[in-house]
Amino acid sequence: MKTALLDYALPERSIAVRPLAERDGARLLVLGDAGLSHRTVRDFPELVPEGALVVLNDTRVRRARLLLGRAGTGGKVELLLLKPLGVVAAGGEERWEAIGRANKPLREGSELEAPGLRARIVRAGELLEVSLAAEGGVEAWLARSGHVPIPPYLRRADEALDSERYQTVFAEKLGSVAAPTAGLHLSTELMQRLRARGVMFGRLTLDIGLGTFRPVEAGDLDRHAMHSESIEVTPALCELVAAARSRGAPVVAIGTTVVRALESAADPAAQGQVRPFQGETRLLIQPGYAFRVVDALFTNFHQPKSTLLALVAAFAGLSRVLEAYAVAVEQGYRFLSYGDAMWLPRRT
Repeated sequence: MKTALLDYALPERSIAVRPLAERDGARLLVLGDAGLSHRTVRDFPELVPEGALVVLNDTRVRRARLLLGRAGTGGKVELLLLKPLGVVAAGGEERWEAIGRANKPLREGSELEAPGLRARIVRAGELLEVSLAAEGGVEAWLARSGHVPIPPYLRRADEALDSERYQTVFAEKLGSVAAPTAGLHLSTELMQRLRARGVMFGRLTLDIGLGTFRPVEAGDLDRHAMHSESIEVTPALCELVAAARSRGAPVVAIGTTVVRALESAADPAAQGQVRPFQGETRLLIQPGYAFRVVDALFTNFHQPKSTLLALVAAFAGLSRVLEAYAVAVEQGYRFLSYGDAMWLPRRT
């Protein structure tokens, strides 16, 4: 499809720069068969069918943003660590993949430092390979001194509140550089209310990478180089999906990352079922895609010309979604990571 079809006017004032005081205090735009209705996230348990399977992404956001200085000169350098490369040298140095930003180019051999941490550029380029050393290990240093990698479109530095609020209450497996933002709305109390309605919860892991922030630059979405992300769909989740099918209950995805993981693990021999899967996915979902697993979607509002918006448009219809977005802008809904939410049951 033409990327321009995914464009819409997003005023700066519509972007939520900080979270609301309470996780489940956001507004909820419902796009159902009868059209649009305006609710709140606290109404969400009433909208989910009794006995449904609600699937969460339990990835945990790493404090992966580093503010460093060049050794000897103190020149400022910012690194965003994308993932460990699994290489540990004899001296305890760890190799990581990263991207960097500095006033002067980062070259191979450049040495960087922060209190308690030493870094060296092993391979330069758009993607960096960086050697890191810290007493107690890099992960421990990041947990103490790294910065929360909030999205660049928030146009601010991370703050103390981001340590809690840019993380879901069910986050478990460390590995993402961005939060599964739909899940940020789910409070412990809201999840208890869902359980009281007989709703089952399943978990999978999709480690969100840098590509989630990159706009589509190709004129046609088919020519977009879709980013790769690591996913894990366990046998336990496959059993929960099978059980939901046997009792006629829908599978509800909390966020686009869950949709992408479930559809990547779809069993080609059994409609509606998933198979255990661990590895990388480059699945690009756009209008025309035939969904095999997901029956309903709870999601945030996404950036123009993004693969996330393409996925939502594929699920609910491009014109319906863009009309809903226009209403949301007009009605003062808050957009993007810390913004409001949408509920999209599958059309009947």
